Amino acid sequence: MATFLSCVFILFFLCFYVVSPIEAQTGGFSVELIHRDSPKSPFYNSSETPYQRLRNALTRSLNRLNHFNQNSSISSSKASQADIIPNNANYLIRISIGTPPTERLAVADTGSDLIWTQCEPCPPSQCYMQDSPLFDPKMSSTYKSLPCSSSQCASLNQKSCSGVNCQYSVSYGDGSFSNGNLATETVTLGSTTGQAVALPGITFGCGTKNGGLFNSKTTGIVGLGGGDISLISQMRTTIAGKFSYCLVPASSTKINFGTNGIVSGPGVVSTPLTKAKTFYVLTIDAISVGNQRLEVMSGSTPGGGIVIDSGTTLTLLPQGYNSKLLSVMSSMIEAQPVADPTGSLELCYSFNSLSQVPEVTIHFRGADVKLSRSNFFVKVSEDIVCSVFKGTNSVPIYGNIMQTNFLVGYDIEQQTVSFKPTDCTKQ
Repeated sequence: MATFLSCVFILFFLCFYVVSPIEAQTGGFSVELIHRDSPKSPFYNSSETPYQRLRNALTRSLNRLNHFNQNSSISSSKASQADIIPNNANYLIRISIGTPPTERLAVADTGSDLIWTQCEPCPPSQCYMQDSPLFDPKMSSTYKSLPCSSSQCASLNQKSCSGVNCQYSVSYGDGSFSNGNLATETVTLGSTTGQAVALPGITFGCGTKNGGLFNSKTTGIVGLGGGDISLISQMRTTIAGKFSYCLVPASSTKINFGTNGIVSGPGVVSTPLTKAKTFYVLTIDAISVGNQRLEVMSGSTPGGGIVIDSGTTLTLLPQGYNSKLLSVMSSMIEAQPVADPTGSLELCYSFNSLSQVPEVTIHFRGADVKLSRSNFFVKVSEDIVCSVFKGTNSVPIYGNIMQTNFLVGYDIEQQTVSFKPTDCTKQ
């Protein structure tokens, strides 16, 4: 069986208020998390039906997955940000950079680490079209270029030197790219309490040569992976290595940091977390459908790693294992399967015929996560529902539909991920 893989969590969009930002201290704060199909997103199209938005999300997920290197493995440096398509992520983030703060709307990308934004000077021939003004480092009192001898420069996969200054270079699976000056700046996040949180000395890329399939509504990328220069890793001391989120389909919610990010209380289960470069890895031992437990094997070794990624809608499993899983599920459902009108999913039924479905439990290492029906069957049209399990020859991923209505908490210090069944609309 193909080896299961890896990865990280969250993508987020921050509702930002520039109000006398306080410098971040170890404690807790929360920021708004907004789906790109939410009415608060600039990509929101009021003329689309919920089913059209779901189909768009499925298409983004499949495009995102198609660009993973099929030969990638968790331990390989090839399984890196270059394999992932940031424009197909499901969330955006609004941050501010510099002093005084300049607001930026960027793609929040769990599959990469570097934070970067388009910067002056950048003539139109070298930058993609952007609706808002480019960031001008000369207008900020806290901008500082990093030397080639810096540890931040050494952590980059691709870099060069221009005099003493470190130049970064990053490319993505769809051919999009960014090049420019590696620097530090004050990054300001908006808290849901209305009090902005300032993070001084954050490493970021000031891009002066950028291109590809980026959208004019966004100004760059905020890397939320597990590498040393991701936003999460750079906030590690401030947030004591803790963050959590509670996803609502195509709607606004919150992401919590520090003490606000602790997941505890009745119903919580926790599983070991392993970080592999950019990605976070969970281990699945088995998946149960009804009373039938289907063991996961990586070669001759029980269990395997899987990506947990809120940027991907579907849950992707190795082809052979997924076929067996869906076959068992279908045998426990009395209704007759029908074709998926989107052409993307493998097991579908008429909504009116699907009166009962078997229970499904994901057996993570040391943590059994019992799914609700809405975690593994979704309506793709007015009268068709489909399973969100899908086979892949590439990187297996635990997608966002399966995470909805769970409070999902990460503890980087203790190396665990916790799940707590939660009505996320009330968070």
